[in-house]
Amino acid sequence: MTAFDDGKDEGALRTIGEVSEALGIRPHVLRYWEAQFPLLKPLKRSGGRRYYRPADIQMVKTIDRLVNREGYTLKGAEAVLRASARAAPATPSAAAAEQAAPGVRLMVAEGPEMAEIIAGLKAVRARLAAALAT
Repeated sequence: MTAFDDGKDEGALRTIGEVSEALGIRPHVLRYWEAQFPLLKPLKRSGGRRYYRPADIQMVKTIDRLVNREGYTLKGAEAVLRASARAAPATPSAAAAEQAAPGVRLMVAEGPEMAEIIAGLKAVRARLAAALAT
């Protein structure tokens, strides 16, 4: 991953401006690539504000390499990305998580420690919901 000098954690979400500045790719090019590459889907919040996850940033770097350094056309680069996505399919539980929360990709692990983490998160969600209801 590219080293961001913004003081944020390496896994933090980044705005389009932060990604643009760090990678040297203009924001309008990033927006165009989103339209041309269906696999590139940064989170969009209210007002259409984009937040790039580390996986999105990695994909932007791959697209930039394929198109600007290796000379692929946009369609050729998309074919390469689709082939690599097929080579590493999501686990069934990750696909179920994607169905439950579209637009959010989760890495799902199995085991008793994961069940404990999920139970803790559900408890936090319940407390937040109760606090918002008052």
